[in-house]
Amino acid sequence: MSQRSLIHREGTFWPMMAVATPVLVESSLAMLVGQTDLWITGHVLKEARYIAAIGIMSYVMWFIPNIFSAIAIGATALVSRHTGAEDHHQANHFTNQAILVGFCLALGITAVAYFGHGTFFGLIQLNDEITPLATEYLFYIIPIIPLIMLEQVGIACLRGAGDILSGFSIMALVNIINALLSLALATGWAFFPEMGWAGIAIGTAVGHGVGGILTIAILLRGRAQQRLTRPLLRYSKDHIRRLMRVGLPGGIDIGILMTCQFAFVALINHLGTDSTAAHMTAIRIESIAYLPGTAFYIAASNLTGQYLGAKEFAKAKKSALMALWVGGGQMVFAGICFYFAADYLVDFFLGNEGSARTKELAAPLLRIVAYSMPSLALAMIFTGALRGAGDTHWPMIFTSIGFLAIRLPLTLWLAWEEIPVPLTDMTLTGWNIGVAGAWYAMTTDLIIRSILITWRFLHGGWQHTKV
Repeated sequence: MSQRSLIHREGTFWPMMAVATPVLVESSLAMLVGQTDLWITGHVLKEARYIAAIGIMSYVMWFIPNIFSAIAIGATALVSRHTGAEDHHQANHFTNQAILVGFCLALGITAVAYFGHGTFFGLIQLNDEITPLATEYLFYIIPIIPLIMLEQVGIACLRGAGDILSGFSIMALVNIINALLSLALATGWAFFPEMGWAGIAIGTAVGHGVGGILTIAILLRGRAQQRLTRPLLRYSKDHIRRLMRVGLPGGIDIGILMTCQFAFVALINHLGTDSTAAHMTAIRIESIAYLPGTAFYIAASNLTGQYLGAKEFAKAKKSALMALWVGGGQMVFAGICFYFAADYLVDFFLGNEGSARTKELAAPLLRIVAYSMPSLALAMIFTGALRGAGDTHWPMIFTSIGFLAIRLPLTLWLAWEEIPVPLTDMTLTGWNIGVAGAWYAMTTDLIIRSILITWRFLHGGWQHTKV
């Protein structure tokens, strides 16, 4: 379905579902990969160090694509706005410039990952049990970082132009390859060699490699009036400046989010391998709730930009509210399942022979996070609407407040027994309730951040943001 036909359909429900449904299926497949990796680790490798390591690498595999988020956010907003206004040449010019900037950034990130991974693992306080496993996994991923960029930025451009199905098809194939190949190589299924931990990493690398190659192939051939051409790939100061003006605040927002997430993980790693393993297990299970959140975040982002480009301000707001009701309702239902089925879910992924201490710590975390599902829905979906409108400064501010003023200091106070005071020999006494304290801090952060994001959305200033 073209973007023009999408935004000119009557009402907002069916246009929203046309965007959200393929993304929901795509996200479900991505979630299946993560859950397959956790299941393999829990049932085949079994040890807590492997469970902790696969969790750390799930953060890394979330971190790497989001490095390119400033470009992807700017491209989505500008391509969707110009496509909604039927200025397809300008939309295509922004696609070309986004790929150009993304490729330059990917080369730099590849070099940093190769030479700086040891420093990074030290900063997040990985212990000697987990660091060798994380390093081995990462070295399979580093060569395909440019292809991960093409997935992230190229698919964002196609979605901004109204082509949802190309990104869905690519990522569906990526996730199917990832899940099946990881399972086959880890277990030695059929004619595949049994490679254990390395097999999971190789499956991930091959899947994303295929995704990047398919994305560039589609853009070279042309789709949704977006096509890579030599003239439009030449450096354009004006287009890149506009991309960065819109995308950089969103990129900084996600950069702050990622940095603070790793700081949060570092505080939990300090508590020991069992706490890390429990946290990573619960996070992987909680990712089920992110399926509708991600799908309707993208729907809100795309439709908001499209309707504003077409000067239909009422539909822009209504589409975001519709995304909240449908996607948020599914997230709340997931929270109810987390609360009542926590023990079953942990047993399923870790198996009867998994670490007893890890399972003991992980199940209560799911019950804690169940209370935050309404807040998570508000924060995710309204943030998508603001970013689609190009109003990226406010989410950046709210993310900073949530992590730096609430989540991180509250984690120290609730989770640690003693809190060192910087530049002194003094320590403060914490509540010492371990990893559960960190999840109470996370829930508090989400509640406060959702209130701030909702205020900005209801304020309405995002409807008049210039891009």
